[in-house]
Amino acid sequence: MTHDHSHSHGDSHAGHSHGVSADADRRWLTAALALITGFMAIEVVIAVAAQSLALLSDAAHMLTDAAAIVLALVAMRLAARPPRGGYTFGLKRAEILSAQANGLTLLLLGAWLAYESVERIIDPPEVKGGLVLATALAGIVVNVAAAWCMSKANRSSLNVEGAYQHVLNDLYVFIATAIAGLIVVVTGFTRADGIATLIVVGFMVKAGVGLLRESGRILLEAAPAGLDPETLGGELAALPGVVEIHDLHVWQITSGQAAMSAHVLVVPEADCHAVRADIETFMRKQHHLGHTTLQVDHCGAEELADEHCTDAHGQVYRA
Repeated sequence: MTHDHSHSHGDSHAGHSHGVSADADRRWLTAALALITGFMAIEVVIAVAAQSLALLSDAAHMLTDAAAIVLALVAMRLAARPPRGGYTFGLKRAEILSAQANGLTLLLLGAWLAYESVERIIDPPEVKGGLVLATALAGIVVNVAAAWCMSKANRSSLNVEGAYQHVLNDLYVFIATAIAGLIVVVTGFTRADGIATLIVVGFMVKAGVGLLRESGRILLEAAPAGLDPETLGGELAALPGVVEIHDLHVWQITSGQAAMSAHVLVVPEADCHAVRADIETFMRKQHHLGHTTLQVDHCGAEELADEHCTDAHGQVYRA
């Protein structure tokens, strides 16, 4: 019986191109951070001068945006570090922890906004509609610019997407604030501020839940979305020369970086190396997955085949 333990990566240039992409992402995120922090400082001054709680709360939203981008930048730095010590994958999942934090803060901020908006609907405060409208319109321009910068970064990264969702939801807040300010100026209906905020909360909850769900799948080692392990097992077992597939695992190291490992049994006369190469080619072409770790063995007598499968993890797939 022969043993073929193989580990395969994708394109050898991928690391270099990923590094270039990460540098570009950091530049776009830093540009967005500069826009947001600059406007936030101005808004705090205006809010204090106008004694406007609405504008001060908008500035607080922008502070969470800035924190989300800083967290994303720190996570990107950590993820770029090479593997060392006990961290054999490096710190790539720091980006997923950042996405979790961004999703959670969106939900917490949404809960606080929902509470505040209901209070304002019940007991509407005096709102200076003109100043609120002017500042909100300026905020829309700044957030559109910041969102545009962040859209240029790699949003397939859940880390970048989390920070982007913060900025995008803050844009919704400013649009709602501007509409509410306009309604107050035209009609004097001060409850418009609270009603508009509740609509924004819906967007925030949707974004927050989505981030927590996707990042949670990665932390729990779930298969990448769109790749069903049972279907994959059947496909691999149907390849020429393959008798059985077991210990099949498909997971994501971080967003956009999937991996697969499996124990493969082949017919006695098959070339283990050729079967392994066929599986690697199949995974790259059919599932765009180039990070595979395969143990390939000849399947001999029935008792030897049984020996391989006594402690198989998960389902066994046979031709």
